[in-house]
Amino acid sequence: MAARKPRRKDDTKLFVLDTNVLMHDPTSLFRFQEHDLFLPMMTLEELDNNKKGMSEVARNARQASRFMEELVAGREHSLHEGVPLDGPSKGQAVGRLFLQTEAITSVLPSQLPMGKADNQILGVVHHLQQMQPKRHVILVSKDINMRIKARTMGLAAEDYFNDKVLEDTDLLYTGMREIDQAFWEKNGKDLQSWQEGGRSYWRIKGPDVIDLYPNQLLYQQGETPFIARVAEIDGKSALIVSLKDYSHQKNAIWGILARNREQNFALNLLMDPEIDFISLLGQAGTGKTLLTLAASLAQTLETKIYSEIIMTRVTVPVGEDIGFLPGTEEEKMQPWMGALEDNLDVLNQTDAEAGDWGRAATRDLIRSRIKVKSLNFMRGRTFLNKFLIIDEAQNLTPKQMKTLITRAGPGTKVVCLGNVSQIDTPYLTEGSSGLTYVVDRFKGWNHSGHITLQRGERSRLADYAAETL
Repeated sequence: MAARKPRRKDDTKLFVLDTNVLMHDPTSLFRFQEHDLFLPMMTLEELDNNKKGMSEVARNARQASRFMEELVAGREHSLHEGVPLDGPSKGQAVGRLFLQTEAITSVLPSQLPMGKADNQILGVVHHLQQMQPKRHVILVSKDINMRIKARTMGLAAEDYFNDKVLEDTDLLYTGMREIDQAFWEKNGKDLQSWQEGGRSYWRIKGPDVIDLYPNQLLYQQGETPFIARVAEIDGKSALIVSLKDYSHQKNAIWGILARNREQNFALNLLMDPEIDFISLLGQAGTGKTLLTLAASLAQTLETKIYSEIIMTRVTVPVGEDIGFLPGTEEEKMQPWMGALEDNLDVLNQTDAEAGDWGRAATRDLIRSRIKVKSLNFMRGRTFLNKFLIIDEAQNLTPKQMKTLITRAGPGTKVVCLGNVSQIDTPYLTEGSSGLTYVVDRFKGWNHSGHITLQRGERSRLADYAAETL
């Protein structure tokens, strides 16, 4: 067997890390494979400035510093040769980490004041490019303006892509698939069909089964539209079951009816006790919160499957203190919970026969069963037999999403609601949002379901505004 050719220095790139990359993902130190990393002194200085506090950014800054101390401990006299990353990363990264061990004075355009941290980092990139002209030196930053400045100076700059679940959110799993007659012809050679408990069942075998996911919505357009759910997948066969029709008045949930195919499927998922995790994506006005609240109230107050409803949402800025104003946790969360109040008003109007007294009593009953919680106090908790609703989930990082979902104890259902085109958290994008992350990771699990709601159902004004503005 031929010996492996040693790496030529010119073949590998030298990535200069901006502080925001480490504060976004401390493990980024180990994610550049065979390439080398360089950390300017200004990056370490900014990490030091951002280490205080309980925010996600501060936690990440502290974690990045801990990683670096483990790497450089005992190597004080050989830092100029670089610290090998092979061992600490368990083989994921085979490059070296270089720290700035000497003063670098680089000549930048006179318009760029050298006192600014960003410009000092740009000066380091410029210096390294001059010192190693044959090597590809690239600045990695989550800051768009920093990348633009670098490019205007003729320096290579890139965003940090390693945290992205998907490069293009158009590829995100929608939870549904359109089928046609050809699908049945290809996969229906040994078709078995039967009826049981008011539902129709079909067992199919064929080449398309491997592309199906558990709890995926299948629909067929035509004179008699077909709509069903993949109940289970067993090797090369799949069991398909018809849906309960929640658009019919007799199946109304807390007075709410499904207005379109996706809403009908969402209610089927929400009302199924076998499904523990549900994610609903959609633009404003598609009914995510209303459907979820209606289903949660029906299962908490009528069928009593769950003991109470817990609703939480990200208070952007994420993870910061919710204030020293007088009041309980719930009272401090009230300003963020306008959507909850609006939807409860709609649900309260559905019982027309109850009268004002009846509605007031119902409102008080509902309020006693819905607890509004802040994300900041979720660590270490366990929820038993609760219906947990996470609103505005697109503003969560994958790590925060994991912290929340792992709170679920026996008998708890978790529902994530969000719209990935409305992200308010700094440095989070559609591709790296925690909501995108969970949709992608949960799609193959038998006890999870996802649907992207397509049509807005608010009003003709809201629909027209969404299209034209």
